[in-house]
Amino acid sequence: MDFVYLASIAVAFFCMSVAVFQVLLSLGYPFGEFAMGGYYKVLPIKLRIVSAVNAIILLFMGLVFLQHTNVLNGLDFLSTNILVWIITIFLGLNTIANLMSQSKKERLFMTPLSGFIFILCLFISLA
Repeated sequence: MDFVYLASIAVAFFCMSVAVFQVLLSLGYPFGEFAMGGYYKVLPIKLRIVSAVNAIILLFMGLVFLQHTNVLNGLDFLSTNILVWIITIFLGLNTIANLMSQSKKERLFMTPLSGFIFILCLFISLA
C-alpha cells in the first residue's frame, strides 16, 4: 500500500468522524461551541438542519477520495478528478475560517483537524 492509498483512508475516516460530530450537533447535543462560530452551546433548529446536511456532504467527501484512489470501486460514474480539487480548496478555506472563528474551542480543535485533512487532500490531489 502506498501513502496516497492510506491518506485517502485517513481522509475518509476523519470526514466520517466529523460527520458523526455534525449528526450529534443536529440532534441537539451541547457541542455547538466547537462549530459554526461557537455562538451556541446547543444549536438552534436552523443550524441543526445545516449540521445534518454537513454530515451528508462530509460522507460524500470521504467517498470521493476513496473512489479517487481506488480504495472503493463500483462508482465509476463518479468522476473524481475535479471533485478532489474542489474539496481540497474548500478544506483550505474552511481551515482559514476555523482559524478566524470567535470560538476559542473551534480554533483549538477544529482548525488543526481541518488543516490536517486539507494537507492529506492536497497531497492526494497532487499525486
